[in-house]
Amino acid sequence: MLLNIVLVGAGEVGFNLSKFLSKENYNLTVIDINESKCNRVKNSIDARVIEGDGCSQRVLQSIDFENIDYFLALTKIDEVNLVASNIAKKMGAKNIIARLRNTEYIHSSAIVSPNNFGIDDVIYPEKSAQKEIENLVRDSSAVEVKSFFENKIKLIGITIDHNSSLIDRTVNNVYLSNPFIVHRTPLIYRNDNMFIPHGDTVYQKDDIIYFSCLEESVEEIYKLTEKATFSVQNIMILGLGKISRMLAKSLGNDYNVKVVELNKEKAKKYSESLDESLVLVGDGLDEDFLESESIHEIDCFIATTENDKTNMLASLIAKYKGVKQVIMHVSTTNYFKSMRKIGIDAVVSKNISAVNDVYKIIHAKSEDINITPFEDMHIDALEITANPNSKYFSKNYTVKDLPDNICLAGIVRDNDVIIPSVNISTIEENDKLLIFLNPESLSKIENLFK
Repeated sequence: MLLNIVLVGAGEVGFNLSKFLSKENYNLTVIDINESKCNRVKNSIDARVIEGDGCSQRVLQSIDFENIDYFLALTKIDEVNLVASNIAKKMGAKNIIARLRNTEYIHSSAIVSPNNFGIDDVIYPEKSAQKEIENLVRDSSAVEVKSFFENKIKLIGITIDHNSSLIDRTVNNVYLSNPFIVHRTPLIYRNDNMFIPHGDTVYQKDDIIYFSCLEESVEEIYKLTEKATFSVQNIMILGLGKISRMLAKSLGNDYNVKVVELNKEKAKKYSESLDESLVLVGDGLDEDFLESESIHEIDCFIATTENDKTNMLASLIAKYKGVKQVIMHVSTTNYFKSMRKIGIDAVVSKNISAVNDVYKIIHAKSEDINITPFEDMHIDALEITANPNSKYFSKNYTVKDLPDNICLAGIVRDNDVIIPSVNISTIEENDKLLIFLNPESLSKIENLFK
């Protein structure tokens, strides 16, 4: 579907989203006040670029907003995003999506809400990152955790250790040997490459295998992989930024949480509001300080300062000190692959979370589907409903007729959730399908089921 999209803010969120959107059949206009950011977009993406203030009426008047399907306000500054959204709505933009950092706007007692500015959908990058990190803490042996169809189906990424009996066995062999552990393997990450396996794909040491399963099957999946599981009790969070504070509040009641902040004034400012956590003033890169705070007793270390290099170094120190689970936050995708290779258990980015949120909103509204992209991996997770009038049913197709390069990983039928087995499940009218595929296969699947 041809869409006209205007995006304000070419920082990490805007730039990465532009890369995704430029691959679709969209007319894209990017606005930013920073010359170097504009040049970065011009040199990388097929888009119209306007250098100027995104909340300036003069700048925005150069755009025919009556033909704009989506206006995306994605700068780092809430006030800019609110004003730009308000102007765009009054000028005729059909859908407004804005990025906000301050969660006060969604409180029930808020005097001013995003609706007052004509905003249809709001994304909170820090909140998305906090939820992703919290999911990893609660599923401590996984390197990635995602949920689909309102948490009915889980996707869990688990690294295969050298002692796992899955090594050198095929996907189908594992299915057939474990009929009571209901799962599907839609993805494998191997040697910096993510791919959709076939039945004869052989599992290898250090593979990250992604299992789709039900919530109640997660423990059985860990047993299947022979992954050593552990119970998280003691958590150390580095930094007192927005993500750190939200994590301390959400985890403080269930775990023993220490928060380390280098800035004494900042630590004093927030310590009273984090009464369930212990706020410490100290340097998370100082090994003597970490030893004095019993780093060897920490089960989970979370580095969420606003400095990527600090997060990387602190995470490596924590891993060296024997912390079982180390989670690191970064601003860009540049370090994702290298950090996994050198032993960091999980890498999370609020900016990539924001990109995924906007991407899903656009597809859900425009095409009535949900798409979750996997960062720089050329893989998408598609949530789509099997339309009774679609080609799949009119041509009397079966699951065996689906393309070989996709994986049907789950089916939601009324109140039932089905994880397709090796013996093949059936697809019925109005089933909700979870399908993993390459972006090139998206239109083919849409043609089958819409």
